[in-house]
This record gives sequence, structure tokens and C-alpha cells, in this order.
Amino acid sequence: MTHAPESPEKSLPPPWDRIFSLATRLFVWGLLLAVLWLLSPFLLLIFLTFVFAYIQAHGVDGLAHRIRHRPIRVVIVGLVFLGTLFATGFTLAPQVNEQAQVFWKNRFHYIEQADAELDKFLRSWPAIHEPLLKHREMDPSKMLAEDEFTGEIGPDGRYIRRPGVTPTPPTDTKNGTPRDGTPRDGAVQAPQEPATTPAEPKQLHLVRDLFDGAGQAIREGSLAIGQSVLGYASAFLLALLFSFLIVLDLPKIKRGVNGLTRTKVGFIYDEVADNIAGFGKVLGRALEAQLFISIVNTILTAIGIWLMGLPNLLVLSAIVFFCSFIPVAGTIISSVPICLIALQQDGVTAMLLVILLISIIHLIETYVLNPQIYGHHMHMNPVVVLIVLTVGGKLFGLWGLLLGIPIVNYIWRNAIRYPEHKPAGS
Repeated sequence: MTHAPESPEKSLPPPWDRIFSLATRLFVWGLLLAVLWLLSPFLLLIFLTFVFAYIQAHGVDGLAHRIRHRPIRVVIVGLVFLGTLFATGFTLAPQVNEQAQVFWKNRFHYIEQADAELDKFLRSWPAIHEPLLKHREMDPSKMLAEDEFTGEIGPDGRYIRRPGVTPTPPTDTKNGTPRDGTPRDGAVQAPQEPATTPAEPKQLHLVRDLFDGAGQAIREGSLAIGQSVLGYASAFLLALLFSFLIVLDLPKIKRGVNGLTRTKVGFIYDEVADNIAGFGKVLGRALEAQLFISIVNTILTAIGIWLMGLPNLLVLSAIVFFCSFIPVAGTIISSVPICLIALQQDGVTAMLLVILLISIIHLIETYVLNPQIYGHHMHMNPVVVLIVLTVGGKLFGLWGLLLGIPIVNYIWRNAIRYPEHKPAGS
């Protein structure tokens, strides 16, 4: 009777057996990190696929007691999930497009009004207003815009100053001379006394400078922006497809992956399989915590919008809910339509109140909701959650905010502990 040969790890004498085991583990984890580094361009696709598959898998398991045939459950959940996403998109897109068109048509008026309000406010703080004004005067590109006009004449009979094309002054229909008094070629005009008008106080144009800088950056990087948008859209659509296929064939995929333990690379599977599965569970709990945060954030924002009397409450609340899953950038994206509607309805003052409201809600979310909800759901101290979010966001940006808490939670509760000392439910 023949026996299977013993593994090298068991046949080696001490301390070489421990050295071989450690070297094997280092090789396996180094190989895993190398694979992750190679797949870094597809990290967004992998993350979205996991999120969509996690949501659909929960829905499929929830219908198990009503529909026994699993493929039917998968198709139903997939259609509901896909229909919800596209119905929300088709509902929000026309509203956002309409508000954006209105803002674009009246952008000069809004920018001037916002500049006037901001300049008026900053004049009450000379220590801030004067240095900003001097800094602006030192920039010729910004001061040049003060002498550019659009050619439109306001109610007071003066040209409207806006950044744009220098106009040709309109001519008088009787004698053919420009209305500003400049004679035609060959015409002689008697000298006139120069008009003495009091010098207008210099005004800051911070909002206009901000929009000019943003517009120039968009024009210069239009190709890169277009490629990024196309990349995000393709990752979103591919993640929808991959997640549906994974959930549909999940039992077969599990059997195939578990079969790796009986192959020549079984030592890799034995080392990383439980760890990857454990991290997936932790990441799923983090997504559930973020769902609660998004719901609370949406309720607070909806109350503020209702108190201010802004229209499109349902649409704006839906935008806030979906954007709440995107750290930092989601707050800015969801704030834009709310600020535009407030600006169009009640002017700059309402827009500033909206910005103040969103800032307060964002502070509550960052320093109250995130620590408490994440701490309760992930069994972490709220202070630790706040520290992880701050450090992760500073070092790794968006991915640090998304994955910082799950990674730290998994390392602390699973990776560094012996199997018999792991917390229950990990």
C-alpha cells in the first residue's frame, strides 16, 4: 500500500519547518499584492462589481422563502435593481439639465450678483478685503477683464462691464457718430470738457475669477475629462453585467473556487481564501453602515430644503441619497443643483444659506454620524473611526475614505489574531 509523500513543511526539521512556512506565506501574500497592483487600473470596476453583486445577492437570499427556483430569483432581483437605477437616472437627468440650462443663460447675472454680495460682505472686514484686492491688482490677467465689455447698455446708459468681447460702440442714426462721442473719419468735433465723475470703488470679483479659472481648466483638460467620464461610464455598465453574471452562477463559482484546495496551488487557496472571504464580509458591513448614513443625511437635507421652500424636493433628495455613497465628492456633486435652484429662486442670499446648511450637515455627518454609525455597525470606537477617516482620506484620497475603515477593522479583528481568539461573527 502506497502512501502520499509528506509535504516538505512536515519533513523539514526544526527550525527549518517554521522558516519554510513563513517563506511560503510571504510568497503567497507577495503574489497577491503583485496581482492587486497589476489590477489597480480596474480597481473601480472591481469595487463596483462587488457592491452591485452584494446588493443583488442579499435580494436573492431574501426571496428564497417565496421563490424556490434560484435563477428566477436572480432575474427578478436583477431587473428590479437595473430598473431602479435607470428610472432614477431618467427622472433626475431632465431636472438637472433644465436647471443647468437656466443657470447657463443667466450666468453673467448670477456671477455679478454673487460678486457684489460677496464684496459687500468682505468690505466689513478690511483686514481680509484689502489684501485680496491688492493681490488681484498685481495680476494683470484679472485686471484686464475690468476694461472688457459686452456691448450691452444698461438702464443707466452705461456699458455693462462683463468679461467678454470688446464691442464696437453703437452709432447715432442722425450724424453717424458713435454714441460715446468719437467722430467718424474726417469729421471734426469741438473739444469738450472732460466729464468729472467720482471714481468707483474697486470691487473684488472672486466668483468671476473662480469661474474663469474653472472654465480655462476645463478647456485645457477637455480630452482628459472626456476620457475619465467615458471610463467611469464603462466601468459602471460592466460592473452591472459582471455582478449579474456572478450572482447567477454563484453556486458554481463557489464549487469551482473551493476545488482549488485539491490542486497544486492549494497552498495559495488555503492561505488567502478565508482572509478574502472575511474581508468581503467586513466590507459588506461597511456598505450597510454607509446606507444608514446616506438615509440620515438625505432626511436632514430634505428637511432643510423644505424649510427654505425650494422646489423639486423629491428629485433633490434622491440626488443627495445616491451621492452620499461617494465620500467628499458626493457632497459637492449633490450641492450643485440645490445651490443653482436657490440662486434662481431667491438670489445669492438663499444660495449662501444653502451652502451654510450643507456645510452644517456635512460636519454632522463627518463628526457625528460616521463615528457613531460606523462604530456601532463595525464594533469600532468612534474616535478610532474619526482618526481612520482623517488619515485615510489624507494619504489615499477617495479610496482611503472608502476602504480605510473596512481594512483597519479587518486587520484589528481578524488578520492579527489567532483563529481561537477572533471575535464572534467575524
